[in-house]
Amino acid sequence: MAPAQGQFSDHSDGVESKERAEGLSVPPAFQAAVEALRSARLRPELEVEVTRPPQRLAPHAYALEAAVVDGEDDLADGRLVLLHDPAGHDAWQGAFRLVTLVRAELEPEMAADPLLPEVCWSWLTGALDARGLSYGEAGGTVTRAGSHYFGALSARRPATQIEIRASWTPREGRGGVPDAASHLMAWGDLLCQIAGLPPSDPADAAVVTLPQRRGPQVS
Repeated sequence: MAPAQGQFSDHSDGVESKERAEGLSVPPAFQAAVEALRSARLRPELEVEVTRPPQRLAPHAYALEAAVVDGEDDLADGRLVLLHDPAGHDAWQGAFRLVTLVRAELEPEMAADPLLPEVCWSWLTGALDARGLSYGEAGGTVTRAGSHYFGALSARRPATQIEIRASWTPREGRGGVPDAASHLMAWGDLLCQIAGLPPSDPADAAVVTLPQRRGPQVS
């Protein structure tokens, strides 16, 4: 992942180039939401880049990837996709949808906590609520997976990874445009929290975070 701490890298303009190449017009509301994403101010520990969006989920899509980096270690990583259907979507209850995947490797004592899935889900909703964001139709899964290594890999210690897959509908404001930048910042808060970083705001010092650790090794 190319370094772009606290902001987007500029080597790709993502969905905008794709739609121009195919002769498709970009709805003004979607364009405004994308520009808001690109102007968001994120924590410096986050390295972010634009990536190819998924196909056929919505008429318009924009995607980014991010990692929480400490030196050469990725403590957590994730993907956030902004979807837009100008005609609206019954399941979304709106014209926009945010879809995410977040994952991190856990310390053994945290991995054994039976309430861990509930806690991780509360981190997502709590990150949105802490920024005063209005949203609806939130849903998703929290998966805890363990790996044990054998043979030539037996020197590696057992590892447990937590994975959050979720989506929610950001409420639209003036001009039918959601506060995409604030939703991205809340998502960045979630990534840093699951990575075990201390809160950036002293007022949030009571929030429980995971111990700092080496992140997942993804092939």
